Amino acid sequence: MSPIIFITGATSGFGKAIATIFAKNNYRIIITGRRADRLQSVAAELKKEYNAEVLPLNFDVRDKEAVVKAIASLPETWRNNILILVNNAGLAAGLDLIQDGSTDDWDQMIDTNVKGLLYVTKAVVPFMIARQQGHIFNIGSVAAKQVYEKGNVYCASKFAVDALSQGMRIDLLKHQIKVTAIHPGAVETEFSNVRFKGDEERAKAVYKGYQPLVAEDIANVVYYCATLPPHVCINELVITPTAQANPFYLDRG
Repeated sequence: MSPIIFITGATSGFGKAIATIFAKNNYRIIITGRRADRLQSVAAELKKEYNAEVLPLNFDVRDKEAVVKAIASLPETWRNNILILVNNAGLAAGLDLIQDGSTDDWDQMIDTNVKGLLYVTKAVVPFMIARQQGHIFNIGSVAAKQVYEKGNVYCASKFAVDALSQGMRIDLLKHQIKVTAIHPGAVETEFSNVRFKGDEERAKAVYKGYQPLVAEDIANVVYYCATLPPHVCINELVITPTAQANPFYLDRG
């Protein structure tokens, strides 16, 4: 029976790219997302292109009851055989000085990036513990390592992802469950478009003058880490384009 990977935020960006590479390699895929139409479209694409077994779950990770209900609805043969969990759902909302920040943006980032990750992990990890096997990937950011101006709450949420990843690794050690934190730098996805609330010009300016990463770069790294021998665990990786050293230093030519 093919192994199963569970991916949150799989309707675009990293999530879709991760689902694609694992589908190519004969994994069964559970994909989740808020946008039902795009979720079904991704599922149909993976089935058509790779003959993959795909099970879509439509819910918002911020909704604790919806998370629990959706995961409980999984057929037993699926939920009991989840080998990999990718906590990918996340976002940045706004780019403001702390005194000018929107509390709605703060709530959205904390509820998605931190609480959503916790809700999904708590619902899925018992299946891994029962098998004494599993691998959790938490998608963080270079913003988990250094705080930059106007990054305040977004950076705080990703610092939390980093701390939670370390805590999970310790708590799940005796259950033979791997935990890997992936911290990407500049990647051209919908990220900036979401952050700037649909301002296409401002979003595109983020990636001008250099070659950013693309979602497939991160997906390839996740696949590499997931397919290492059982005794090998990469605890964390910080991944940037060659033109970027950290959140502050970027060579735009």
